[in-house]
Amino acid sequence: MANAFSSTSTTDDVLSGVNLQGKRILVTGVSAGIGVETARSLAAHGASVVGAARDLAKAEAATAQVRTDAQSGGGSFELIDLDLASLQSVRACADRLLSAGKTFDCIIANAGVMATPFGHTADGFETQFGTNHLGHFVFVNRIAPLMAPGSRLINLSSSGHRFANVDLDDPNFDRTPYEPFVAYGRSKTANILFAVAFDRRHREQGVRAAAVHPGAIATELGRYMELAQLQAMIEQMNKQLAAEGKGPLEFKTIPQGAATSVWAGVVAPADEIGGRYCENCHVGNMVADDVVISPVSEGVRGYALDPAAAEALWQKSEEMVGESFH
Repeated sequence: MANAFSSTSTTDDVLSGVNLQGKRILVTGVSAGIGVETARSLAAHGASVVGAARDLAKAEAATAQVRTDAQSGGGSFELIDLDLASLQSVRACADRLLSAGKTFDCIIANAGVMATPFGHTADGFETQFGTNHLGHFVFVNRIAPLMAPGSRLINLSSSGHRFANVDLDDPNFDRTPYEPFVAYGRSKTANILFAVAFDRRHREQGVRAAAVHPGAIATELGRYMELAQLQAMIEQMNKQLAAEGKGPLEFKTIPQGAATSVWAGVVAPADEIGGRYCENCHVGNMVADDVVISPVSEGVRGYALDPAAAEALWQKSEEMVGESFH
């Protein structure tokens, strides 16, 4: 399919002429940045959006515009309490949604943390793997019965998956020296592999899954990095980009960053994106594991789409959370 969208497309570009009335969509991480814009754009086009956040007071303040645009666009917006770093919270939130019994046409697993200091979730998992992957793994699988035929799961990943493959022998850095971006890379690879395995399990029922990379955006995600560290990273990226014959890094705006989530969630053909990694409003191309490229260049590593690795991660995740999902 010819795709009219690109890295500079915004949510409004992607949803131009699209009416989402009658669609019910869940977005996690709606207290800042891309999550807020994702919810706003969908509700503004008529969708009933359920936004999940850990800090409801912060999310309430951050989503004032979401409510305004929902009202003028014929959509609706409501908040629910979800702390992905606590499986007790995850299960309680899933139980509330299950007891309400309303189906979803799309789940956008947007929430996440990046490059955190070494730490653990409430359940003892390394913070980034536990929050970015395991929290969503339990949450999505628990509410999967609410996914109507034709619905989609969109996992937010990152080109940062290229920092590291998952390590199923030492997921919590019990034996490996902790490195914030290695941990981030592992969690973002896990987000892609989860989409691959979920898609394989559910596509016969008409439910598809994909992972998306939003692009480089200045959001709260970088709050754990010092300014000097961030500047050094950007300098290094620009050197790599120059070596690839490309111009310096250009940050996306938040509406551009949220565009791929929205495109994959409600616009792109399901068969085109199912089980794939998407970026800049198109399906990403595979880049060999030994090819050195800038973290902000396009491309997905083969290890992140490997079906056998996806199954191994699924089994390890079930073992870690003490729960089985078909």
